[in-house]
Amino acid sequence: MTKIIFSVLAFTALSAAAAEYHVDLSAKNQVKFISDAPIEDFEGVADKIDGYVLWQEDSLREGTEYQGSELYFEVELKSLDTGIGLRNRHMRENYLETDKFPYARYKGRISEVKKSPSGGFIVVSDGDFEVHGKSKAMTIVAEVTGDGKSYHVTSRFSVKLPDFQIEVPSLMFLKISEIIQLELGFNLILADNKGK
Repeated sequence: MTKIIFSVLAFTALSAAAAEYHVDLSAKNQVKFISDAPIEDFEGVADKIDGYVLWQEDSLREGTEYQGSELYFEVELKSLDTGIGLRNRHMRENYLETDKFPYARYKGRISEVKKSPSGGFIVVSDGDFEVHGKSKAMTIVAEVTGDGKSYHVTSRFSVKLPDFQIEVPSLMFLKISEIIQLELGFNLILADNKGK
C-alpha cells in the first residue's frame, strides 16, 4: 500500500512539472527539400507538419537532463511542392510513393540542451527518422527560440536517399544528387495555450 501511495505521489509531482507543446498549425511551418547537384538543383517545400514535444520541466533550461522527454513530428509528403506540377507528380508517385508512405516521421527524445549564441537554445535529440517505410537512427540538432509559451524551431540536416531505399531521381539518364538537404522551420505552442 505504501508503494502504491508513493508511486501516485511521484507521478502527480512529475505531471505537475511536465510541459507539452504541439505544432502550432495556425502558424507558418515548412520543410524545404534541397537537391544540390551539378546536373540540376531544385527545391521542394512541404507545409503540412504536425507533432508534439513533451518534457518533465516547465520550460527549456540549459544542462537539464530531460529524462523522460518525448518528441514526435511528421510531415505529409503529399504536400511537397517543387514548383513544377509534373515533377511533383513524379516525386510523389515514382520516388516517394506517397500513396503507400504518406509521411516522413521523426520520433525521439531530447539528449542535450545548451544556450545558443543568439540567446535561444541548441537542442540535441536522438531518435529514429522514417521515410518511405524505412527507419534510421539519427541525431538531429535544432535551434529553439521562444518565451516558454511558444517556441520557434529551426534545423538543418541531410538524408541519403539510398539509406531509405528511395531511387535517386534522374533527368535525361543523368542522376541528380542522392543527398537531400532538409531545412525545417516550424512553431510550437504550449498545449494549454492552444486556441487562446
